[in-house]
Amino acid sequence: MFHTAIAELRGLSVVESKVMDYLARLGPQTPKDLARLSGLAPASVTALVDRLEKKGLVLRKPHPDDRRRVLIEMDMAGVAAAAPMWDHLLRSAHDHLERYTDDQLRTIIDFVAAAAAITHESTAMLRNPSKE
Repeated sequence: MFHTAIAELRGLSVVESKVMDYLARLGPQTPKDLARLSGLAPASVTALVDRLEKKGLVLRKPHPDDRRRVLIEMDMAGVAAAAPMWDHLLRSAHDHLERYTDDQLRTIIDFVAAAAAITHESTAMLRNPSKE
């Protein structure tokens, strides 16, 4: 819900927000990679990247290994405008985490990492049920 609220304030659609999330987590991607990740058709990815570029959120850069290809990366100047929207969340999370010992934090990290791995595995099984 937090990400959705930020997306709405920034004028981003759900898909635009998700693509920005992919770029934030995975780094620069080719349009083909973004099509695979998002499930969009290549032409739809081109239009989406055009919209994000006009909003000042992404840049098209030449691919370092193949000049015929392009990489889509976050425009950090445009993304920085959203940084203040995270202030309360980050400050509050930091203040809350200060209450825990290092051992407790390691347990929390272990749980979150395991939960994320199980979620990724479950998602892969849903997408490809024949490989169960």
